[in-house]
Amino acid sequence: MSSSGEILVVPKNGQGHLLPCFELCKHLISRNYHITLLVDSDISSSIPSVLLSPLFRVSDVSSLSPPSGSGPNPSLHQQLSRGIEAFLTQRDPSSPRPVCAVVDHIMNKNQEVFSKFGIPTVVFITSGACWAAVQHAVWVVRPADMRPGEVRALPGLPEEMVLKYSDLKQRRHWLRAPHKQGGSGVPQAHSGGPAPPRGPPFPGEPAPWVEEVKTSAAILINTCDDLEHPFLDYVANLTRKPVWGVGPLLPDQYWQSTESLLRDREIRPKKESNYTDDEIIGWLDQQPRRSVLYVSFGSEVGPSMEEYPELAKALEESTRPFIWVIQRKAGRPVIQTGQPGSAAQDQEYFPHGLDSKVGKRGLIIHGWAPQLLILSHPSTGGFVSHCGWNSTVESAVRGVPLLAWPIRGDQYYNAKLVVGHLKVGAMVSEGYPADVVTKVDILHGIDKVLTDAEIRRQSEILRGKFEHGFPASSLASFDAFVENFTDPKAA
Repeated sequence: MSSSGEILVVPKNGQGHLLPCFELCKHLISRNYHITLLVDSDISSSIPSVLLSPLFRVSDVSSLSPPSGSGPNPSLHQQLSRGIEAFLTQRDPSSPRPVCAVVDHIMNKNQEVFSKFGIPTVVFITSGACWAAVQHAVWVVRPADMRPGEVRALPGLPEEMVLKYSDLKQRRHWLRAPHKQGGSGVPQAHSGGPAPPRGPPFPGEPAPWVEEVKTSAAILINTCDDLEHPFLDYVANLTRKPVWGVGPLLPDQYWQSTESLLRDREIRPKKESNYTDDEIIGWLDQQPRRSVLYVSFGSEVGPSMEEYPELAKALEESTRPFIWVIQRKAGRPVIQTGQPGSAAQDQEYFPHGLDSKVGKRGLIIHGWAPQLLILSHPSTGGFVSHCGWNSTVESAVRGVPLLAWPIRGDQYYNAKLVVGHLKVGAMVSEGYPADVVTKVDILHGIDKVLTDAEIRRQSEILRGKFEHGFPASSLASFDAFVENFTDPKAA
């Protein structure tokens, strides 16, 4: 079979972006595309063995980037852009032009380079469509004059997707430097001193992704109709571009059987942990069906140093069996708001003594945990999560209800999707994120996700939609993508 052509892919480094990117590449390779991954560092240790194909190659373009001379130091985006431009310049002029370049939306500035060479770009959003749609819809309703307790509908979105006044506080832990407050309490633009890191927009600011996709030919989103149909429609109607939901982009083994037990170490790179997979399976096998609470905030975020002890006390007082995964840099630093621009120190938290208090009822993992294995085990009944997109879909597709504890960025939008639209979870606190989460909040939330009949019913309904494997709508989206970008020059 002849090749369908070559697709260039620019990922963002970081597990939450690389893992779905690798799965995207696998789907395109299965359709006979040559894939060239353009990166600016060595990611060889992260690449799964299933991608070892003659149709797949990785090009570290950092060595191709010309020296910057005596000018200012280029940003990482500039360095990557220079490397990509050098890579494209050095290509054999007689070789067919790539079909397109798929660019992670965080790396969108690199679209300009591809346009110089006449290569169409496709923006790849590794999060969900709700994140994109709600960001824009909030800007449309202009929330600067909202009052405490007020709720506003978001035009074009399902009626349950409303904006609450408390949502305006969602950036409290995302900033390292204070912003001035307007009369409504909505943060205003920073002025004076070092600027804070640029993250998602404040509620009421334009959604930057809308501008970022203007020059793209199409948009791929790591989601599907069964999860986010109205939000995919919103993005398509807004941008007037082809928008294809091609996910959830999870390993093939995840879709083979909704009853199978997944072993992460056979799918993803092995990392350090104080428990083996067999020890975790053995512990889970001893617990009643749907009784275990799984607690994990991923590898990059976590509650504050005030909230971690509250979580520990809640797990101690609860009668529920639990698995708690604690990363080695757990705990958000305390921000000294009276010192603009001051650097915050990383802090570590570990619940010393909790293991002896709870005995065999709890399993405390320090380091890496086999999340797919835990979520696929029939004893797992709930997931306390930051609602990163990968964690959200891994849990929802397996029918495990979520206790949503978002920390930053798209996690707030994912939590609104889980609680408000899919109805397969609950927020960790009614007043969150304006209030510090307490032991009482957590105990109430644990009971709700493990016992609420409606949440559990909706979770089983959602799980049933995926019992036949990878979504049919996403397979159709890949087919539409292929048809749209078929390279007539490919022989």
